[in-house]
Amino acid sequence: MGLRCNFVTFNLHVLSSPILRRRLLICVGAIAISFVIAALAGTVFFFSPLLTHYIEGDGFRVAMENETAKGLHFSSGRYAPIRRSDSLTAQSESFQASNGKKAVKSLDAHGISARFDPWGLFVRQWRFSDVHVRSGDVEIQVYEANPEAIEPKPWFAIFLPNRVFLKRIESEHSNVTWRFRGERAGFFGTHLLITPNGPDFEYVATGGRLKMALLPDLDLRRAHLLITKTLLTIYDGDLASNSSSGERINAQANAGIGKDKSVDFKANFNAVPIRTWLPAQWKGRMNGIAFGYVHWAGKDPKLESSSGEGSLRIHNGRIDDLPLLEKLAELAQKKSFEYLELNDCSLTFAWRYPKIDIKDIAIEEKGKFRIEGEISIERRLLRGTIRLGLTREYLDWLPNPEEVFSRHERGYLWTNVHLSGTIDQPAQDLSSRIIELFKESPGAYLGLLFRQFEGWLKRAFGD
Repeated sequence: MGLRCNFVTFNLHVLSSPILRRRLLICVGAIAISFVIAALAGTVFFFSPLLTHYIEGDGFRVAMENETAKGLHFSSGRYAPIRRSDSLTAQSESFQASNGKKAVKSLDAHGISARFDPWGLFVRQWRFSDVHVRSGDVEIQVYEANPEAIEPKPWFAIFLPNRVFLKRIESEHSNVTWRFRGERAGFFGTHLLITPNGPDFEYVATGGRLKMALLPDLDLRRAHLLITKTLLTIYDGDLASNSSSGERINAQANAGIGKDKSVDFKANFNAVPIRTWLPAQWKGRMNGIAFGYVHWAGKDPKLESSSGEGSLRIHNGRIDDLPLLEKLAELAQKKSFEYLELNDCSLTFAWRYPKIDIKDIAIEEKGKFRIEGEISIERRLLRGTIRLGLTREYLDWLPNPEEVFSRHERGYLWTNVHLSGTIDQPAQDLSSRIIELFKESPGAYLGLLFRQFEGWLKRAFGD
């Protein structure tokens, strides 16, 4: 309270003293005039032809090449001639750099314009409030986080800007690529927005296409990433085979890019047409809409150290034009066996390399068949037990079907099928048991041969 009273008393004393009041006004006026002079000088300086000549000269271009390369962790870079378009904006047709030491391996940008913020000089920064790039190619890489050598600087460097600050970088049409399984992969033709996050950068990409080995080409709706010295974070990735459809693939991931190389990837997918994801020999034979999720984790990106889990559910599944089904239709004399309309198709899976367990298998066309069971694959070896159920009408071609399909439940006759062999040459014990049934009934076997012969005649000479 005493300090406040003293302060008020001092102010009243200053205001009541003409001499002190005059000196105070002179100081305030001098400061104001100094600011006006500095502003006028700055305005004259920025509109001066001398500054234009300096910006468009080789000295400024080389300085910007060095600062840009240093800021992006390149040993060097190259700008095309820089042209001044107005008092605070400059343009260059291109910037190129390669052999990057950090996340960005190479950069090739075209149609560059940048707006300079002169206030950054007061905090020793080359500050650019807005950088616009017409098109560009950026290749990113995984790198070892090693400390960079500090280069000696001249004594007068303490008076010069010591870093580049980019408030916003926008590119209309960019390719952001990386190497995957020895091939070029990445986002192509995307709109890219880059903003600083402390000493690092955040990336938001919209539009374009994702091209990557093991995946079909996908439309990119949006991807939001942060790359730091030690971690690549994908906050959200929204992809689809067709961005105008209701299909949606959402992904999140963390990947270590320093000493810690661990990977944690999660994805949920909804209403995804399975045809585009199938091998070529299956594309015309199987159709449906997929729903589910995948979680992949590992101490590094290698398959050998990975583990994970997931689920798959298919709606409106259909299988046709399959030789096996055509053969079953021929044997059973049932045309409806030539295709399958799946009312239920779902499973869960988990893996810890080198073993994959597929569980909770449920595949059904109501009124025709149902499959349940579990399968495991370890180093290409196939093991498992499948419970196969068929309705009575689809077993009429078998003599005494109850000897194999011995359990009646939920409208189906059931049998267990034991799997063995490899994924290249799978084996099962159902065929041998069916052959035994025909051995016990020569008449049924002879009828089967006649039906086979009849089918051959129809294919050879028509109906």
